[in-house]
Amino acid sequence: MTGVVADASPLIAFHQVGQLPLLQALFTTLLVPPAVGREIAPSVPTQPWIVERHPTQPLAPQVLQASLGAGESEAISLALELRADHLVVDEKAARHLAEGLGLNVIGTLGILLAAKRKGLIPAVRPQVEALLEKNFWISPRLVERALAAVGEEAKA
Repeated sequence: MTGVVADASPLIAFHQVGQLPLLQALFTTLLVPPAVGREIAPSVPTQPWIVERHPTQPLAPQVLQASLGAGESEAISLALELRADHLVVDEKAARHLAEGLGLNVIGTLGILLAAKRKGLIPAVRPQVEALLEKNFWISPRLVERALAAVGEEAKA
C-alpha cells in the first residue's frame, strides 16, 4: 500500500455530518497536499491520521492544463507521485482527469458504500440525507444507483 490521498471536499463533508471517523476506519491514514490542508483548516479539526505531504515534483502538465482548483490539482499530482492506492475526490472534472491518468478514484458516495459493505454503518440513505441537509450536492441519479447497489430502496 502506497497510501490514500484526499481532496478537501470529502473531508469537509464527512466532518459536517459527524462521520469523519469513517475515513480513518477505511483508510487508517489520509495524505493531503498543502493546498488541501489550507482548505480544510478552517472547518476540519486537526486529526493525527490526516497527514500533510508536500509533493516533491512539479504539477504534471495535464493537471496544469485542466483548470482545477489548487486542492484538486495538488491532490492529483501527489497521488500520481506516490502511486497512491486511492484518490478521494468528488469534483467531476478532477475525477475524470484522475481516472484518465490511471488513478483509483473514490468519492464521498463510494466511501459510504464501502463503509456499509464493511459494516461500519447500517445504511447509506441516512448519511446521504445528512449530506444533502448540509447543502452537499449529489446527483439524484447517482444516489439512486448507489442505494440500489447496497440494496436500499430509492424514495418513492
